[in-house]
Amino acid sequence: MQPNLGMACAVLGSLLVFSFGIWSESLTLLLLVMGVDYLTGVIASLREGKGLNSSIGFWGLGRKGLMLLVVLIAHRIDVLLGENIAMGGAIYFYIVNELLSIMENYGRMGLPLPDRLRKAVQILRDRSGNGSSEPPGKGDPPAK
Repeated sequence: MQPNLGMACAVLGSLLVFSFGIWSESLTLLLLVMGVDYLTGVIASLREGKGLNSSIGFWGLGRKGLMLLVVLIAHRIDVLLGENIAMGGAIYFYIVNELLSIMENYGRMGLPLPDRLRKAVQILRDRSGNGSSEPPGKGDPPAK
């Protein structure tokens, strides 16, 4: 059993290095904020009384998987071009996107957000075409 486990770990490690290259702190941060976003989304949904919906959860995880696929493709483009630009750009884009989503989830949970952050999130959502009719956390007492 031990040799099979070691072989499986070696294959998994080889696939990860092939897919993403050297593991960077930015990639670790991306995975961390993806997990926090998913968790805060679940908590916000429960807090709003909507309950959990398996199809919404499935699509949320699917979107995160597609984000990692874009990062993988960006890494392969970097390898092809001999540069280190595309993967870093994709990672930082998705980190910012996930941080905005986390702030939006905090507002849905009823946690106070500073007015400037709430307005900034709404402006960015409106510009991206994903805006909702009310800013995250609307109706909450203003943060001090």
